[in-house]
This record gives sequence, structure tokens and C-alpha cells, in this order.
Amino acid sequence: MSDLNGFHFDAITLSNVKPERVEWLWPHHLPRGKVVTLDGDPGVGKSTLALSFASTVTNGGRWPDGTGCPIVGDVILMSAEDGLADTIVPRLIAADADTTRVHAVRGVPLPGEHGDLRMAVLTDIGAMRDLIEDTGAVLLVVDVLMAYLPSGTDSHRDQDVRRILAPLARLADETGCTILLLRHLNKGKGDPLYRGGGSIGIVGASRVGMVVAPHPDDENVRVLATVKNNLAAIAPAMTYRLVSTEGGVARVEWMGESDHSARDLLDATDEGDTPHAAQEWLHDYLQQEGRAPSAEVKVAARKAGFSERTIKRVASKLGVAAESYGFPRRTHWSLPQSNTQSGHQPTAPIGLGPTGPTGPAGSDQDERGEPIGPTAQSGQRMSTGPTGTPTARSGHSVSPIQGNATDRPEDNFGPPCSVCGKPVVAAQGDTHISCRRVVIARNKAALDAPQEDTA
Repeated sequence: MSDLNGFHFDAITLSNVKPERVEWLWPHHLPRGKVVTLDGDPGVGKSTLALSFASTVTNGGRWPDGTGCPIVGDVILMSAEDGLADTIVPRLIAADADTTRVHAVRGVPLPGEHGDLRMAVLTDIGAMRDLIEDTGAVLLVVDVLMAYLPSGTDSHRDQDVRRILAPLARLADETGCTILLLRHLNKGKGDPLYRGGGSIGIVGASRVGMVVAPHPDDENVRVLATVKNNLAAIAPAMTYRLVSTEGGVARVEWMGESDHSARDLLDATDEGDTPHAAQEWLHDYLQQEGRAPSAEVKVAARKAGFSERTIKRVASKLGVAAESYGFPRRTHWSLPQSNTQSGHQPTAPIGLGPTGPTGPAGSDQDERGEPIGPTAQSGQRMSTGPTGTPTARSGHSVSPIQGNATDRPEDNFGPPCSVCGKPVVAAQGDTHISCRRVVIARNKAALDAPQEDTA
């Protein structure tokens, strides 16, 4: 039925649709006939990376994960930022691309005899279709997306970008040509889905979204990670670096997989915290403060612009030691040379995890309510402080980074336990929590035991 204006929906019964398998240029990264986004800050090598993709497609080479490109095809480039003769062609040659299969869009001819061109835009669907069909292209690279939006488009308005990308997605589907859209990152923070320039509708319309960023541990290495994938599982991130040929032209050199996620990469980028800067900050902080509660260190690090993940990573590099003591048990960090300057035995560096001599240490022990005494499972020994109060000295257990240390290391002991006679923390009353459990269990066992017949 049609409405009063004569319009109607064009619908199809799904039993008439033949199922098809998803085809890939690069499995888990570049699906055939789909829109894909590639985001990254200026200078990280997005364009060079895209040209390496083009090279693999034109020569049927292998992708960095070892899979082969299943089709040899042509590539169309729409580049608004780099020169053809001095940048794009040299980079393609350095990447061993078959340049006879690469076609660059220079513009759209204007009426007249002067040969003038206007800027091509993404609403030139008919012209794009003609070029794709004439060349048999299987990959179209748009570098960068914002340069090819038509005048008057609000790139941050979802309705505007979807009106442009919906026809583009249909074009990709109908021609089988993958359309790769390059974007710069915005200045926001948080979810990587929202970090590409423009509306969330851009990555929403894409079937795969990728991001490239510097490696958090090596500023000379780049990491390619997947932000979203609507067609397959998220693939492991891949690392690469940009190297120069003898002629000074940049090319991509792949280095293998990485366990970093897109969020890891952008968190580090957001903070502006190079590993070197974070390491210097932590060293200076612990040198000034000495042994410090780990939670206080992390709070100070956040104020200085470093994430908890980054500060943990550089703490491990510095060999920072983590000691757990006090009640409630708290974790303290110190530089390696600080451990012998305050009467404490040296401890293992951060990252070794719980290593109490006879069992779990750290927060696990705290939950059991064990006393910190000569026979405590942490292996600590008791000594008498200047006021006669028992204090924990040597043998502090080495625990993983807890991130919740806020109290001072002093212990607050009360009277001896009514069951075992060992010191009790005042908050537990006159009996250890663990001792109460033992008494309760014994009483229950006695009640459950069969009674002797005295008749």
C-alpha cells in the first residue's frame, strides 16, 4: 500500500535472499565491498600504511600476519594531502607496488575548454562507480575523509554523515570495492569508537574500524589495532615501524603482533605520557617520598597526567619493590636502593605477585583476619617498638600492585587472643576472626557427632 503522497517502501522477502560468505582482501581487517575506517594522529604514518595496503593488493603479496591477498586488483587513491610525484609514487615504489594498477583521482572536470577541475567529493557516486568499473578496482583509499565531504556538511552531525556514507556503502557493496576512509583523531578521551574525527555515525557505518598509534613502550614503533569489527573476531594488533630507503622515502616494516588494544594505545596518547617521561616522574617521586603507599603514588600520577597502567609499567622497568604490611594490609612502593635504608629487608620487584613463604600473602591474608605475628603465614616477625607496641619489621610479603593503599604502615594491636593468646588487632575485639571460625566449627562438629546410648 502507498500513503496519500504515493510513496511506498521497497521491501524484499528474506527467503528470496541467497546467503553469501564474507570475502576479505585481508582477513579480519579489510572486507571486500565494505566501508572501513583507519584513524590516527597526523605523523603516525596512516598514509604510508594505506599505501602498503595498496601495494599488497596490486601485487597479490602477503599481509603482515602471513595470510595472502586472495586477489590481485587495482587501487584508486583520493589523496588531498600528499603530492603525487614527490610523495605518493616514491612511497608506492618503495613498497613494491605495481603502479600500473594504481589510479589517483585529480578532480572532476568543469564545463568548458580550459580543462579546469573541481575537487572531487564523496557525493560524486556516479563518477566513482564509473572509475571503479573501468579499472576493476578492489580498493578505494580516501585520504582524508574530511577533505572529501561536500561543502555545507556538518561532519559532527550524524544525519549529515549518514546521508553521505549510506550511498557510499551501497556503492562498495554493489561493486565489491573496499572503501578505506582515513581520519585524524579528535581531542577527546575515552572509548576509541568516539576518537575518530567527526560523528560517531562514520565508524557506525563502517564494518571494520582500525586505529594506528605509537607503541606505548617505544616511540619509534607504531601499532595497528582494531576498534570494531562487525564481521569477524577482533584480530591481534600488529606492530610496524617506518624505515627510510636509500633515497629517503618512508616505507612500512612489519614487526609482528602486539597484545595492546586500541584503548591502551589511545589512553597513552591522551596522556601525552611517553614511557621516558612517566619513568622520570616516578623515580623522582619515590626518591623524594621514600617508601610510599601505592594508592597515593597512583593518585599523584593521575594528577601529573599519567594513567595507572602506564605507572605500573614503568614501575616494573625501574625495579620498584612492592611491600605489603600493616592491618588492614597495605601495599607500599619504594625504589630498590630505598629498601635497605629504612631497616626493611629488600623485597622483590613489582610484577612477581604474592610470594609469602607458606601461602598467599597480601589481601588474601587480610580477608582471613590472620594476626601479624611469629606464626603468621606472611612469615613476618614481631619486634617491640619504642613504646612496647608490637610492630612488623622484616619479611614483609611481596604482593602484586594493589592500588588501594591509603593507610600508614603502623599496626594497632590490642589484647592477646582469648583462644590462641597471640596479639589481636583492636578492631577484632579479644578474639581473632579466624579463631572464632575455628571455635564455631568445633562446636558444630560436636553437636553433629552421634551421642552415646547411656540406657
